[in-house]
Amino acid sequence: MSFLTPNRGALGGTKIPLSIIVLVLCGFMFFVLLYTERISLMSSSSSNFLRSKSCPRKNISSKPKEKVREERSEKMDVLDDRFEFDPEECNVAAGKWVYNSSAEPLYTDESCPYIDRQFSCMKNGRPETDYLRWEWQPDDCTIPRFNPKLAMNKLRGKRLLFVGDSLQRSQWESFVCLVESIIPEGEKSMKRSKKYFVFKAKEYNASIEFYWAPFIVESNTDLPVILDMKKRVVKVDSVEDRSKYWEGADILVFNTYVWWMSGLRMKALWGSFGNGERGAEALDTPVAYRLGLKTWANWVDSTVDSNKTKVFFTTMSPTHTRSADWGKPNGTKCFNETEPVKDKRFWGTGSNKQMMKVVSSVVKHMATHVTVINITQLSEYRIDAHTSVYTETGGKVLTAEQRADPMGNADCIHWCLPGLPDTWNRILLAHL
Repeated sequence: MSFLTPNRGALGGTKIPLSIIVLVLCGFMFFVLLYTERISLMSSSSSNFLRSKSCPRKNISSKPKEKVREERSEKMDVLDDRFEFDPEECNVAAGKWVYNSSAEPLYTDESCPYIDRQFSCMKNGRPETDYLRWEWQPDDCTIPRFNPKLAMNKLRGKRLLFVGDSLQRSQWESFVCLVESIIPEGEKSMKRSKKYFVFKAKEYNASIEFYWAPFIVESNTDLPVILDMKKRVVKVDSVEDRSKYWEGADILVFNTYVWWMSGLRMKALWGSFGNGERGAEALDTPVAYRLGLKTWANWVDSTVDSNKTKVFFTTMSPTHTRSADWGKPNGTKCFNETEPVKDKRFWGTGSNKQMMKVVSSVVKHMATHVTVINITQLSEYRIDAHTSVYTETGGKVLTAEQRADPMGNADCIHWCLPGLPDTWNRILLAHL
């Protein structure tokens, strides 16, 4: 039974071997060291995550301060906030116009010599400038501001070509005016013909071009324009006489809409114009539009190398000729409007959703990737941004007497420059 009796020596009198003591102490120290290192690592990672990594001090101190400033400035010229803009995630059509009292355009119709008098609202006497201070803000993303140096660096060694009607020409003029001020005199040039306009920036070996093709496909009314819309005929099966100007462009931006909206039906022709209107068939406008766009799509698919050329199609630019659309039945078209429409659900009678569906359907079935930029909804709200009575007609600025008759003379199709087309180009550059 003695083995059940406590042994005093076993608890106090007997010494614990030294090897066991050393083993326990080593284990304890290893645990402390491991715990301390883990805490240090977590602290270091956390700190690095919260602050950007700085360059070694010797790299900064070895250069003059002025040299460092210059290098930083050069980097900022090519950097922008595009990381906030993902074209796959950003719906530019959903958003609102926000008034920014400090906003200033990058140019004016006085500073840029390339703006047609038709779009020069301030030069033509528009008294207020609030329409220049509305900025488009999408609901779920941010569109980077237009950076002229970034734009020209993206265009270095390239041809950017806009194809379409006078609304597309205004976007081309806007793009040229947004960048031309950073290009020294003597390093830029402009050549204009009846249909083909070319702005060149020698330093960048780049060109920004426009080709007049209001229907994209051929017609008997490109130039000279036939004023009697009943006599207009569209050759829906050909782009042959114009596509030679498009070939070789690095960036193509197409648009066509307003010229198709001359009535419920459009005269369409297959084959030659040699027999005049004979052989032309009156088709519902959306049907003729689809045939014309399919001809364009076939040219793109058969000619454009998508590895070298980016293709864009901008949706229709709205017209605002019926003030009852935005709740002013006694109004005079877009005349005297000074603010955008605030109702996000607004859609006026100047935009045809059926025609938009045609664009979507045709592009969807193309082999070549085409980026469709939806400018329609954001432009719908801008009843204040049209040239209205601050424009020209027949090559002459409207007289005071003509301005006094806005119902007959206000242009609620075209836009002031600077103005809304600058936002279209801001979106285009973000996609580039």
